[in-house]
Amino acid sequence: MGHGELRGVVAMDGPSGTGKSTVARRLAGALGAGYLDTGSMYRAVTLAVLRAGVDLTDVGAVHRVAQSVDLHVGTEPNRATVHLGAEDVAAEIRGQRVTLAVSAVSAVPKVRELLVARQRQIISEVRAKLGGIVVEGRDIGTVVAPDAGLKVYLTASADARAARRTRQDTADGRASTVDAVKADVERRDRFDSTRATSPLRAADDAVEVDTTELDINGVVEHLLDLVRERGLTGARVTR
Repeated sequence: MGHGELRGVVAMDGPSGTGKSTVARRLAGALGAGYLDTGSMYRAVTLAVLRAGVDLTDVGAVHRVAQSVDLHVGTEPNRATVHLGAEDVAAEIRGQRVTLAVSAVSAVPKVRELLVARQRQIISEVRAKLGGIVVEGRDIGTVVAPDAGLKVYLTASADARAARRTRQDTADGRASTVDAVKADVERRDRFDSTRATSPLRAADDAVEVDTTELDINGVVEHLLDLVRERGLTGARVTR
């Protein structure tokens, strides 16, 4: 694949359930760019930690597992794969077991240091190949890619996020209820925003987009306009 339209990095941050993954994938697809879901990397490491039977409070042991993980993530927006070795774990990392543990694992400073270095390497490789990449997570604009040409922080009400997550869980065959998902969303918000290392927050120069009343197409259209306004496209984008 040759270079796409995007020139540089779009950093997309925000809490769970704001539509980051869907929006980021669609935006990357429209721009012929690469796509990186950094959250899937933390989830994959969390799965490896759980499989190893490691105590989540033993930060040294958690870090050792993270160092040994053979992690591979795809960067095509229409085929975002996640593998531990040769095993496809894309479905398993979205399960409740991993969801309840990922905040604790991702809060370990040395785990974040390890994965941020890998994320920056992937960004560099994809930019060299395609010209641009859309990266989503919780610390992209503040830590991973602070020089990104466009930083976006997506927000939405807790009720809206819980409803979206529940619909997604149901579509993927995972049992859940809106009340349980809302409690989990609020728990993760508290944990991620108060952790000592790379807490969830909007970068000072991020554009905040409230998706509570917007559908996916409306958010993508708005972001495409922002990308053009920043002069980050080298050709016409695909709507």
